[in-house]
Amino acid sequence: MNHLLCVHECVASRVFNYTKMNDFVMNGFFMPKPKALDKIRNIGIMAHIDAGKTTTTERILYYTGKVHRIGEVDDGAATMDWMQQERERGITITSAAISCMWNGCQINIIDTPGHVDFTAEVERSLRVLDGAVAVFCAVGGVEPQSETVWLQADRYNVPRLAFINKMDRLGADFYNAIEMMKDRLHARPIIIELPVGEGDDFAGIVDLIRMKMLRYDEESLGATWEEIDIADNMLDKAQRYRNLLLETISDYDDTVLEKYLSGGDIQEHEIHTAIRKATLDARAVPVLCGAAVRNKGVQKLLDAIVNYLPAPSDIPPVKGENPFTSKFELRKPSDDEPFAALAFKIQVDPYVGKLTFCRVYSGKIEAGETALNPRTKKKERLGRILLMSSNKQQDVKEASAGDIVAVVGLRDTKTGDTLADPKHPILLEEVTFPVPVIAVAIEPKSKADEERLNNALSALAEEDPTFQVHVDGETGQLLISGMGELHLEIIADRLLRDFKVQANVGKPMVTYRETITNRVRSEIRFERQAGGKGQFAHVVVDVEPANPGTKFEFQNHLEPGVLPREFIKPITDGLKEAMSSGAIAGYPVIDIKATLIDASYDDAESSELAFKIAGSMALQDAVRKANPVLMEPMMQLEVITPEEYFGAILSDLAGRRASIEGHGKRGENQTISASVPLAEMFGYATSLRNMSQGRAIFSLQFSEYKVVSSEVSKKLLEGMGLLVA
Repeated sequence: MNHLLCVHECVASRVFNYTKMNDFVMNGFFMPKPKALDKIRNIGIMAHIDAGKTTTTERILYYTGKVHRIGEVDDGAATMDWMQQERERGITITSAAISCMWNGCQINIIDTPGHVDFTAEVERSLRVLDGAVAVFCAVGGVEPQSETVWLQADRYNVPRLAFINKMDRLGADFYNAIEMMKDRLHARPIIIELPVGEGDDFAGIVDLIRMKMLRYDEESLGATWEEIDIADNMLDKAQRYRNLLLETISDYDDTVLEKYLSGGDIQEHEIHTAIRKATLDARAVPVLCGAAVRNKGVQKLLDAIVNYLPAPSDIPPVKGENPFTSKFELRKPSDDEPFAALAFKIQVDPYVGKLTFCRVYSGKIEAGETALNPRTKKKERLGRILLMSSNKQQDVKEASAGDIVAVVGLRDTKTGDTLADPKHPILLEEVTFPVPVIAVAIEPKSKADEERLNNALSALAEEDPTFQVHVDGETGQLLISGMGELHLEIIADRLLRDFKVQANVGKPMVTYRETITNRVRSEIRFERQAGGKGQFAHVVVDVEPANPGTKFEFQNHLEPGVLPREFIKPITDGLKEAMSSGAIAGYPVIDIKATLIDASYDDAESSELAFKIAGSMALQDAVRKANPVLMEPMMQLEVITPEEYFGAILSDLAGRRASIEGHGKRGENQTISASVPLAEMFGYATSLRNMSQGRAIFSLQFSEYKVVSSEVSKKLLEGMGLLVA
């Protein structure tokens, strides 16, 4: 018999006590943290732009009772997109944190951007999260930024769920998205749901664990649904995929394997246990489906988050280095361990000032107490500890293992820094970020704006590690660098709106790099005599090309006793410092390997400063001799276009020095994959719109730095005024 099911006990109570719950929410009420770590889930929502991340998050907040009405992205009313720039553009720019309760578990959610220009927000979020939900568009499947964030999650070994969204869209293809997950992501999907229909015919979901069909109630905005028998025309497919589900999870659980081979009855809780094992090991990915904007499938996603994604207690102890003993130590996820937390995000709030977002891995700390920053060797006082709810805050007395909080009052702490118990210091692994690939010149419109501009740029650079500010040594221009045109456009907009600074912004410029092509040996004898004590340092360094993407590699081949140990680091620092300016056009040098071959010193006149200068001079000398070349940023481009515009778009890309890597069909459209220089892609959005009458779309993301041809290099240097034509 058909029967109406409430979403969940907590949703039933939300409906019953709706007014009371909303009073709590509207007054800033935060659910008390569960005492048990296994009742906490720290997760991120990640995907390609326009796959429906924020819409999915908004439904999660609604069904868990966190908000009393659904915020729509298209209306500029999404809870998580609180910035004015986000609401106007309908995209997520900065990651936002919020907490909600489901089935007795506290779910701490970070909604991350999908646009490649803001990939740093995804990087730092994944560094501190325990699990993630990857949202895929049922039409587009695995899109370029989906691959990028998936690889980021792979790097941090983050367990994932997959939610194939937009099943209600024309052209939706659940099974194609599954195949793309296998082909592009090399993932092993565990399909636990099937869609009933696609596009306008999308009617519900088949739960392969319970072998029931769910049909959602439109009038209650999907808050209730009917659980009914699977329709006859779906029964064979459901049974086939149920068998595939059992076959897949039997690889991860001996109990399920034994029953599957013997034809025994596998219980529901045994299936959940096996799926959880596979997920926590990051060896397989449970796949669900739905249409968030049509309020279908989100509650089952919440169940999966609680059932399959890890709690802080499931995560292995974090490893770090004691900065004073250089020994590696572990911190278990427990309140009884010494305090250790990672600062993963800085945000300037107009009311409370600088907010430092921290993930607490072990121990606990109260507001007003001090923690050690091992990088600076300074103690920092935690003035206030806040729980974040998008852009709203709630003061709490303490933070403990498993918490994600914001701290007010930290002065010298930057993104990637560790905060630790002063009696038990530990330095955790920092967050790594991609390098900026585009720059523009900026200047204040008036003398009165000059100081405000410098202060605003400093604040923005502290917030965003992929945004950099520097002065061009030759022209004296102030340059700002970022990940793309949109990134710098948002920065300029924030200067005007948030910081009230009037500034003129130039045209975008590519940030080139330099490298070397030969191996050379450089011997530097640095001697200075100025009145009293002199300066002396002597180094012999072999410099050669390193593997692409290495940036800088240093090896010490000195025999023991040749040079005091305290002089090695200054040599390394000098080598790195010299890489900031190359021999061709003054761009930073990358992909260098330096090997210290020989050195000598003087007991009376050698110093750390002398060896740092010698190291710097050695690299500068080597780069000049080693046939330096110019490198340009290459972008990975994907275009999706109706077939009638395919030829024109290919022809245009050929004129942009693009290297076509492949093309094929996706539904009714053609896809083009290419590698193309960033320098050729300015204004491409307008060109593509004109070529396709607005029907083609594209995505662009940084791929690598690549040596430019001699012909292109000559043209570039002529354009910079560094080469006489």
